[in-house]
Amino acid sequence: MEVGFTLNGKARRLDVPAHWTLLRMLRDIAGSTDVKHGCGEGVCGACAVLVDGVAMNSCSVLAPQVDGATVETVGGLAAGGKLHPLQAEMVMRGGVQCGFCTPGMVLSALEAVRIGAAGSDEEIRHSLAGNLCRCTGYGKIVDAVAAYRDGEAPDDVPADAGEHEHRPEGGGSAASPGVGVGH
Repeated sequence: MEVGFTLNGKARRLDVPAHWTLLRMLRDIAGSTDVKHGCGEGVCGACAVLVDGVAMNSCSVLAPQVDGATVETVGGLAAGGKLHPLQAEMVMRGGVQCGFCTPGMVLSALEAVRIGAAGSDEEIRHSLAGNLCRCTGYGKIVDAVAAYRDGEAPDDVPADAGEHEHRPEGGGSAASPGVGVGH
């Protein structure tokens, strides 16, 4: 079955079996390995993408369902060699450790801020409830989302910033490769 959609700003037409998930189509055909395969059951959020601006677990969406839609992965956020400001905050505030949950976490947080569902720390935590992180304890992630929401995020962090060790102010752990930029 042919599925036509926009992926990170580029029109795509892919031939996929009708029973394939969006996750499998993105990773196996489109080459978007920034979309992580976690639980495969729609409960961990590692595979989250934005479909027409709404965060969805791509393991729970059939590929044909995005025909005509716009799909954003974390790999499409960095522009002009610079991290998206939310990605930059995740790096700067130590909201990334192993990095596996980061792509889904960033996209879910971005949706929450865009729709006004991140007005308080409690709302941010609620918005991220479908994204599991075993490393950070969420505090630094919530801090990063709040700083982005409040316009404090830097806009000049190079897209390869997550590939180098970085110690945020006040300590914390080093950012790991990828930082949700498509690795």
